[in-house]
Amino acid sequence: MKLSEKDILQIKEKGLTTEEVERQIEIFKRGNIKVDIREAATVGKGISEYSEARKKNFIGTFEARKDQLKVMKFVPASGAATRMFKALHNFVNEFHPDKESLREYLDKKENQNLQRFFTKIDQLPFYEMAQEKAKENHSDFEDKTSDEQRLLLVETMLYSNGLDLSNYPKGLVPFHKYDDHLATAFEEHLYGASLYLDVNGKTSLHFTVAEGDKEKFEKEFEAIKDRLEKDRNTKFEISYSYQDPKTDTIAVDDHNEPFRTKDGKLFFRPGGHGALIENLNQQDADLVFIKNIDNVVVKQSIGDVVEYKKMLGGNLLELQEQIFRYLKELTDHSEFKDEFLSEIKDFLETKLCAKIQEFESLSTSEKVKALQDKLDRPLRVCGMVKNEGEPGGGPFLVKNKDGEVSLQIIEGAQIDKDNPEQLKIAREATHFNPVDIVCGIHNFKGEAFDLQEFVDPEMSFIADKTKDGKPLKALERPGLWNGGMAKWNTVFVEVPVSTFNPVKTVADLLKSTHQVH
Repeated sequence: MKLSEKDILQIKEKGLTTEEVERQIEIFKRGNIKVDIREAATVGKGISEYSEARKKNFIGTFEARKDQLKVMKFVPASGAATRMFKALHNFVNEFHPDKESLREYLDKKENQNLQRFFTKIDQLPFYEMAQEKAKENHSDFEDKTSDEQRLLLVETMLYSNGLDLSNYPKGLVPFHKYDDHLATAFEEHLYGASLYLDVNGKTSLHFTVAEGDKEKFEKEFEAIKDRLEKDRNTKFEISYSYQDPKTDTIAVDDHNEPFRTKDGKLFFRPGGHGALIENLNQQDADLVFIKNIDNVVVKQSIGDVVEYKKMLGGNLLELQEQIFRYLKELTDHSEFKDEFLSEIKDFLETKLCAKIQEFESLSTSEKVKALQDKLDRPLRVCGMVKNEGEPGGGPFLVKNKDGEVSLQIIEGAQIDKDNPEQLKIAREATHFNPVDIVCGIHNFKGEAFDLQEFVDPEMSFIADKTKDGKPLKALERPGLWNGGMAKWNTVFVEVPVSTFNPVKTVADLLKSTHQVH
């Protein structure tokens, strides 16, 4: 690969080095490294299931301690709503009411989401707005057939002469219709967070947004701030960050040569949500709750969500307290009884599914060092939902290149589907990852971990994309909750499906958890 002077200048302007670009190109040549899943994490083997009494204890722990801590919610919110409306874009391009009826089109497409969309279109939170705008733009709207009206309504929802929802950040699309206002996903995150993260009258949230969208979020907050703060009796402290351009990755063609745009420039793409590990790294908090922007519910359905957030938080605090106690003992003393070291080893194995290879053959000083290394890491407690057909990464026990087995969240694309044994294990998975995570990112001395030290760079992923109609290969950085947290201490806990309500397509807004009754 030869880089011109112009290429080198472009690389420097992005804050990258030629060595980093060359390293990325070597990854393309190497190809994806498939993970070695040893077994699916299930209840009793990697996933904990708690009694009602135990849940109440965790909730009590969280409520008793949170006021002495810095707690916050971290929401990846940089996604655009385009994919949410993909089926509607296809509909506008393909449906011609003068040639076929809407019924004929829907029967031909066999798309259940689209069927639901048109059956319940009047229940969408922005239906009335779209109808008003369509009538405003088309004076003959009332004279058109119902199929023609449906087409105009969809166009009005999508495009700039209407509501322009397809070009909104997903977090600012109206998700829910209340008696006196429409609520975006952004607003629902604020409301939900205030129910469990309010500390001394303040609720802190951090949103990662696309660079051009920050002002839109700030404008929305100004519009809802007074109503929401009065309703919840809290002050919201909101911060924002962008994905650092230095985390963008080079794209290549089929021959693993740098992909070039029409004007001959190198083409860089955002490195996926895994690049947000640095955004998380910048947060000053003892406890960070992570949840995706589109995973919200209407206010009347939020009870389970709040209860299990507190439960996960309390679970983390109790585990962390025990880890910190062990680390303090190991640091403050120089002599240890074998029983004490064995107790810590058992804690690692039973509570964190972490094993130290050939522990018994190590000397005492080696045992202490190995235990410190395993304990002194960021901690995450992740909610896992029973698999009911929804897409999402799954919890597995995974063996790394050093022979260590640990709990990991694995995406389907990381599994070697050409290996029958790996495929069999994947099919045994009973749960999936809804991105309901609470993180402890400070060590036992109260110092912030450098989260970059706990990323597995080999868990990056090559994806097929297009640019200007031409195919290219893109490099996704290790996913935020996949390779980005591969070397964290991890605990999986079963949570009910009622806590998982993502809006992947516009038709999801018609499900009961997004409807105000």
